[in-house]
Amino acid sequence: MKIHYDFETKHYDNAEAIVVGAYSKNDKAQLGWSDKELVKQFNQLKASQNFSAAAGSSFQFTNHAGANVFVIGLGEKTKSKAEGIRRAAANAFKMIAGKKFSSVCFDAASFNAINKLVDTVALITESVQMTAYSFDTHLAKKTEHSFDKVCIYIADKKVKRSLEKTTKQSENVASSINFMRDLVNEAPNILHSEEYADRVEKDVKSALKGKGVRVKILGMKELQKENMNLFLSVNAGSAYDPRLVHLTYTPKNATKNTKHIALVGKGLTFDTGGYSLKPGGSMMGMKFDMGGSATVYGAFRAAVLNNSPYKITCILGMTDNAVNESATTPDSIVKGRNGKTVEILNTDAEGRLVLADCLDYACDQKPDFVIDAATLTGACLVALGSQVCAVLGNDEKFTKKLLSSAKASDEYMWELPLIDEWRDDMKSQVADLKNIGTPARAGTATAAAFLENFIQDGVKWAHLDIAGVCTDQKHLPYCPPKGGSGLIVRSLHHLLTTK
Repeated sequence: MKIHYDFETKHYDNAEAIVVGAYSKNDKAQLGWSDKELVKQFNQLKASQNFSAAAGSSFQFTNHAGANVFVIGLGEKTKSKAEGIRRAAANAFKMIAGKKFSSVCFDAASFNAINKLVDTVALITESVQMTAYSFDTHLAKKTEHSFDKVCIYIADKKVKRSLEKTTKQSENVASSINFMRDLVNEAPNILHSEEYADRVEKDVKSALKGKGVRVKILGMKELQKENMNLFLSVNAGSAYDPRLVHLTYTPKNATKNTKHIALVGKGLTFDTGGYSLKPGGSMMGMKFDMGGSATVYGAFRAAVLNNSPYKITCILGMTDNAVNESATTPDSIVKGRNGKTVEILNTDAEGRLVLADCLDYACDQKPDFVIDAATLTGACLVALGSQVCAVLGNDEKFTKKLLSSAKASDEYMWELPLIDEWRDDMKSQVADLKNIGTPARAGTATAAAFLENFIQDGVKWAHLDIAGVCTDQKHLPYCPPKGGSGLIVRSLHHLLTTK
């Protein structure tokens, strides 16, 4: 969906659909509309007196020019935040998306609940782009709207100069979210590890061309030379070679003092559970098990497009977890890249094995900070539901910075503790470590305790378990009800672009 910004009334006057926001005060609609004549027409309607503009509500009428006017409730202005604007714009787009309008126009000022007009326009832009998304690659009949462009009318010409940069940043974030959604939603027989790596490389060479990004892809032989035996143990039953995609971004004005952040993502394109085979009902949706890698790539992509001031390394570990005569069996002992041995008691706890070697590899790049993201544990949903991302780490200050970025991006993160008892629970009697802890006991935290063993001394690290938030966020109007949500990309982008 293309967004057009207009400081004149030409498109607004000729639009077939006009979208305006309204606040609620004492159960009455409060209007901050640019078009005062439209305000008068609204107030002349008897039915409008019953419209309180509560958050999520709507009212529709036809103006004197014959345009359909959609009034979207924002709730009380004093309580309205950026997320309220984002959701209101999404609800508005959904209302008009299925109707036959050749032209649609949003009045930006009417949505400006935060008293920051440029930011409001950026929020509408981001929301519309995310809401318009659909994964119709394999449908004979593609998703169509009668309009392919949305106009946002801005009455205040003073913001014109600052608007372009801010809205471009929002468009970059939204396009990166939608790209990672495509990756997450793709069928596993199509997006296997080899294809996945090719798509990322192709996108880097097109979308990030000229941005100082280098691509290095490690295949089977290279991973063997790197002694990534834990990673390779997961790939042992696969029909496809594993891939490690190593991306490096260096800002133009980088110095020796430029902070370096590494992102690591779990890219299990399908997870059968291996010999610890999942039941049939649990296997559906396992194409989403590469959501961690897609999330960190989406954040990397958006941060690079928006000229992050930091050096960023992005490591994506790609394979599936399948079963054949070569697949790893429970009770196997495998030595990781860092020399630690792991007793593999459950081959369905495979993501942490891939991440373990990838984290050690990432630490070799000498970053100041490492963040990994993974759809790692079902225990995360038990602990925090499907709306909250778990964060665990080894540095309190860095963890707080991540939490602050999540709050600034209107996404939910919650810190879980890492304690010595859980570290002890991951010790094996026959190897240095085992890959599962005590069943039904703090599974998200013990998984993080396992990963911590592969973080080198002096590196600040945070682990994000996105098992709940990666897909099916139907409570958010700008997310598809099914499939990849794109959540946490905004939080990581904020961290990667804010000094």
